[in-house]
Amino acid sequence: MVVSSIKTNSGHPKILYALTAAEGEAPSYKVKGLEAANVYAIDNEGLRAVVSDTLSPRVRPERRNITAHQTVLHYLMEQGTVLPMRFGVIARNSEAVKKLLQTNHKSIKEHIHRLKDRVEMGLRVSWDTSNIYEYFVSTHPVLREARDEIYRKSENINRDQKVELGRLYESLREADRKESAEKVLEILVDYCEDIIENPIKKEKDVMNLACLVERNRMDEFTKGVFKASKLFDNVYLFDYTGPWAPHNFVTLDLHAPSSKTKVKESESDDVD
Repeated sequence: MVVSSIKTNSGHPKILYALTAAEGEAPSYKVKGLEAANVYAIDNEGLRAVVSDTLSPRVRPERRNITAHQTVLHYLMEQGTVLPMRFGVIARNSEAVKKLLQTNHKSIKEHIHRLKDRVEMGLRVSWDTSNIYEYFVSTHPVLREARDEIYRKSENINRDQKVELGRLYESLREADRKESAEKVLEILVDYCEDIIENPIKKEKDVMNLACLVERNRMDEFTKGVFKASKLFDNVYLFDYTGPWAPHNFVTLDLHAPSSKTKVKESESDDVD
């Protein structure tokens, strides 16, 4: 292992990328962080924070910065188990990082143990059709009959009738989503350590799953996705991604040192 000999400034603010176990000497990371800064480790009591120096109190969520953050996480994930930090978390200095590790030692160690040798895989299923409403009309007789009945009575439907049709369409869509998710989850549960159903953001999305998978079972997970996809017709598009650092499975509720304030990994920007 190459030992780090990077010149750093302990008094500068630190951008945090990830937390991990400190095993052996601090390595020399062959990747650049935000602002093209060197990435290095700060160790304390068996834990390690991977950071880079910055002169800025905050970092802007610009494409180049987010890309740099993701590049570091991807590099670290290939080296072993890491707990990814949300983009933009900054500690005041090196001492603040060490205190953060010390104050939250137990919860960080528990997370590392739970997520050891595991990665996150994403699975998004969507309806691959140009007009999702017309697809539901063609596949759900109750919706088609309701629409036809309204148009038989009047060529120009009013607002209340449109709202009524819209509600029926939405209820059928939600029911299909629920039924589809149950079918997929029933199969994937045999290939995953844990599964989180993330919120649906687009009308054509059926489900958006985050799956915690053992690193050495990724090929099996892929087979599970194909097995699940066979339960559906070609309108259902299965798109899986990864491996990623296990963002969705890190639920650290970090306590800021020397403060009663909690620093939620998913919400905080600054660590004093």
